[in-house]
Amino acid sequence: MTPVRILVVGLGNMGASHASAYHRNPGFQIVGLCSRTITSRAIPEELNGYPLFEDYEAALAALKPDAVSINTWPNTHADYAIKAMEAGAHVFMEKPVGTTNAEAEAVVATARRLKRKLVLGYILRVHPSWEKFIEIGKSMGKPLVMRLNLNQQSSGDAWFWHKNLIDSLIPIVDCGVHYVDVMCQLTGAKPVRVHGIGAALWAEADKQNYGHLHVTFDDGSVGWYEAGWGPMMSETAFFVKDIVGPKGSVSLVPDDHARSGEEDLSDSANIDKHTRTDVIRVHHAAVGEDKHFLKKDEILRMADEPGHQELCDREQAYFLRAIREDLDLSESMDAAVNSLRIVLAAEQSIAEERVIRLD
Repeated sequence: MTPVRILVVGLGNMGASHASAYHRNPGFQIVGLCSRTITSRAIPEELNGYPLFEDYEAALAALKPDAVSINTWPNTHADYAIKAMEAGAHVFMEKPVGTTNAEAEAVVATARRLKRKLVLGYILRVHPSWEKFIEIGKSMGKPLVMRLNLNQQSSGDAWFWHKNLIDSLIPIVDCGVHYVDVMCQLTGAKPVRVHGIGAALWAEADKQNYGHLHVTFDDGSVGWYEAGWGPMMSETAFFVKDIVGPKGSVSLVPDDHARSGEEDLSDSANIDKHTRTDVIRVHHAAVGEDKHFLKKDEILRMADEPGHQELCDREQAYFLRAIREDLDLSESMDAAVNSLRIVLAAEQSIAEERVIRLD
């Protein structure tokens, strides 16, 4: 089949990984790489030789691509996506779908109106261990208690990209959409109430660099998500992924016995470790007449755990399939709008010092 001609916009951590996926997938043909400073920066060796553009609109007009991959700062996402779709292109876009509810709704409405495919970079949706985690979590009964966090200690390159990200969105908004989406998948319920707290610990950052949000669902389930970036963040309990229900609990936990060598130690700023599962621990709550547990905890070691690049490869394989097979993406688009609405409500709660009730 004829390759999908794709323009890649943004070559940061995620953009470079997605570009690598397109480069190695024969279903895609990269027709251009675009970023505002691309002609003055180093290009990954495997991507050398592709046409370079610093002006996004000029690249769209010159290349007329079949698809555009948007991996830029969040405050450009909605504008770039709408322009791409109006130019006739399908869109893969890193999360979030926008920085406001209005932006998110406009992007999805444009995709529907123009019948363009819109795939969002919700990387946990293509992760087999997270799919299993959610499957088991759904079996724990209702209501659910969901405890999730991802704190990141900023140093070296991470110091700069965390600070730059905070210029667009606070951490519980930027990363929170992933984990709130997980909560929504687990419950299948409507969020009704959101509360957030935050703190500014990093003088160099423009916004609060620490936040905590709480969500209540209409089935009685509750969840919290915590995120903080900065050089002061602790790496103690920075990776908590825990679901508790009447029938027991399921957790993603590090398998310390499986780790060897300094390179395998936890590193909160290493994006290859953010989705790392190691093992899934399943606890069963049932007890016998003597009130001792009837079953021991199960430890599920996940074979062939995909790394960060492999997950990006999976996302782009799905994007290609969505285009070629005309997949209905309604559920994932609506989910992206919904998860953004929840985290933005948490940001509003912080600003207004009150609980936000959702319609």
